[in-house]
Amino acid sequence: MIMTKHNAENERVKRHYFAFLKEAKQRSEGAIDATAKALNRFETYTRFKSFKTFRPEQAVGFKGHLAKQLSVRTEEPLSKATAYSTLAALKAFFQWLSRESGFKKRLNYSDADYFSLSLKDTAIARAKKEERVPTLEQIRHVLAAMPTESDIDKRNRALLAFVVMTGARVDAAASTCLKHVNLEEGKVFEDAAKVRTKFSKTFVTYFYPVGSDVHAILSEWVMFLKTERLWGQDDPLFPSTRMAIGASGHFEVAGLDRKCWSNSTPVRKIVREAFEAAGLPYFNPHSFRKTLTLLGERLCRTPEEFKAWSQNMAHESVMTTFSSYGQVSERRQAEIIRSLGRAPEGDDETVLARKIAQVLSRHKAGFAHSVKGEP
Repeated sequence: MIMTKHNAENERVKRHYFAFLKEAKQRSEGAIDATAKALNRFETYTRFKSFKTFRPEQAVGFKGHLAKQLSVRTEEPLSKATAYSTLAALKAFFQWLSRESGFKKRLNYSDADYFSLSLKDTAIARAKKEERVPTLEQIRHVLAAMPTESDIDKRNRALLAFVVMTGARVDAAASTCLKHVNLEEGKVFEDAAKVRTKFSKTFVTYFYPVGSDVHAILSEWVMFLKTERLWGQDDPLFPSTRMAIGASGHFEVAGLDRKCWSNSTPVRKIVREAFEAAGLPYFNPHSFRKTLTLLGERLCRTPEEFKAWSQNMAHESVMTTFSSYGQVSERRQAEIIRSLGRAPEGDDETVLARKIAQVLSRHKAGFAHSVKGEP
């Protein structure tokens, strides 16, 4: 018996939905890939039955099936967070499908609610866990351990330095050109017309004070491209790897290609291999933004300074930096609580903490007024 691996009608529907997510909902490529994976899990469970046959019993059965699945990476049961995101993607899909022509009479909008987890499991899935964040010392250790013999080595080292100096997201780093970097003024112009920034936002980021040795790595790389390789302003800051057929008859690394990476996967691979080679656990590049936030909390002495630090990350509101990146580690939490009673009245950190508390208090009060419909 031949096992069905796809349903042609379902594939057409999915293509339509993915286009909807990309163009109407402005979802990222990663988010769409996650949705595709969730749909494939469900179709595999139903043996690729037509979406027109969807019933609540299928959703209930799939939830039980999902609870028994093991993670390919850890070989342990799927986390509640993974189950939650998978079911949320399926719920959104079938809600959308129930309004589409050809499905309105077959599907009920409310049937998609059967993909919901229990309130207890939802709370577990959405619980905020303390994330692993590299220290600046760990990142600098990795940079010091990275080789510098070949052009590829130099590029990889400069890439890691750039990410920690600017807090750039990986897709932006992968698409930045030489003209976007101004070494004299210590800044990078993230031009959404060329750089793949989040929400296609254009902004300027000044280099964070992470050490002159780190800054020197990027400066040397930029000068190397301009003076030794004679690259122009429109050439990529971090060019992709050129592959060519070698003496063995197989494709081999043949230096740098004069074009940007098409996606962020190579950046993550470079960072992973660099940490592993330095004998440290892997930290994804996005966690560097949290490293910079923690650094800012220590260096900034006034709310205005932290606002500038936050704005440098392209956050329109300082609350975004606090809520999304400013999670205080348990160790630091203990230090702060124990020191509050001992801190001098005029201590800069104490004054900043009090002012931040006032800002947060006003923010919460404003939110309460808006909910009540008060001015």
